Amino acid sequence: MAGADNDAGRDSNADPARIAGVFVAARRSATPIGDYPGTIPETLADGYAIQDQAIALRGGAIAGWKVGRILPPLDAHYRSQRLAGPIFADRVVMADDGASRAMTVFAGGFGAVEAEFVFRLGIVDPAKTHYSLAEAAAAVAGVHVGIEIASSPLGAINDLGPAVTVSDFGNNQGLIVGPEIADWASAGFDSWPVSVAIDGVEIGSGMAGNFPDGTVGSVKFLLELLAQRGIAVPVGTWVSSGAVSGVHVIASGQSATARFGDRFRLDCHIERAAPDAG
Repeated sequence: MAGADNDAGRDSNADPARIAGVFVAARRSATPIGDYPGTIPETLADGYAIQDQAIALRGGAIAGWKVGRILPPLDAHYRSQRLAGPIFADRVVMADDGASRAMTVFAGGFGAVEAEFVFRLGIVDPAKTHYSLAEAAAAVAGVHVGIEIASSPLGAINDLGPAVTVSDFGNNQGLIVGPEIADWASAGFDSWPVSVAIDGVEIGSGMAGNFPDGTVGSVKFLLELLAQRGIAVPVGTWVSSGAVSGVHVIASGQSATARFGDRFRLDCHIERAAPDAG
């Protein structure tokens, strides 16, 4: 009887599996969500609990993880400067030939393009739980330039706080992995000027050196977070280290160009996500 009483008193609107189910179904059907589908998670741990359920429901191999910034003053409230979400293998597009790539966003939801540096991890010790920056860098096998496509069926996802962003796969919809940076450890790419243009108009620029602990800090954060969550890190895992020039809203029919100093350029054009797009 005690179990029945507990079930009766449980708030179904806060059930991680139920919230995750709504997000996964909306992504599969490419249907927008007007309001958050339940009680808004109060903590990042609450958000990751929903994310874990969504990963299991969605299925499919995870090829990497996006890392996003949590800016002041929210970083103090959530006690973290970063958040993370999975990047599924069928959402990774390789681009080292200079040609534009087609990517998708959810119509009626949120869509954005972000220029990022993308780390390819080597062997990660499954027993290790804490990293120095040097130890995190030692786990890196290579660094590429890239573009993250952020999109969610929930149009207000970025307005409702980091825990909400976490709960829907970290607001990720895909990753373009561009050319590899030669001799990355000495290339000084954290100081490269990075810019994004949409339909030929530059709308943002920045440097990764403005991140707390630079881009390697994103790797350190992710390795520690995944260790805490008991998630394995296979060789070859991608880490998209954060939006260097900002998060730039984009819609289907538009095109974007990311430039990394005077060395690399990546182009993509945006299409409307179709049902079963995941």
